[in-house]
Amino acid sequence: MTWTRACSAADLVPDTPLGAVVDGVPVCLVRTGGEVFAVHDECTHEAVRLSEGDVADGVIECWRHGSCFDLRTGAVLNLPAVRSVAVYPVREVAHDVQVNVHDAPGSTSTRDTP
Repeated sequence: MTWTRACSAADLVPDTPLGAVVDGVPVCLVRTGGEVFAVHDECTHEAVRLSEGDVADGVIECWRHGSCFDLRTGAVLNLPAVRSVAVYPVREVAHDVQVNVHDAPGSTSTRDTP
């Protein structure tokens, strides 16, 4: 696995998304419920940054059309999006948050609309 620093752990305010670019990949980082999650920072419905959305109960909501995604699995929870968002392995090491964008399980971040 290739781990890359995404931000300082202190930069993550609970339930407040933070956008970062990790090895050229846009990533949305969220600390919620005592855990840190990393998902692709683009809604699969349209090219909208998820890091500008809202977080509640382990779910991030796209600010533009209201699609929601599970932060743990990336699963889409409602329309208009129909595809999951990619989830990246994330860890905290010595006050840093590190993400591996190269070995992401699950779906790609392809949008639903052409």
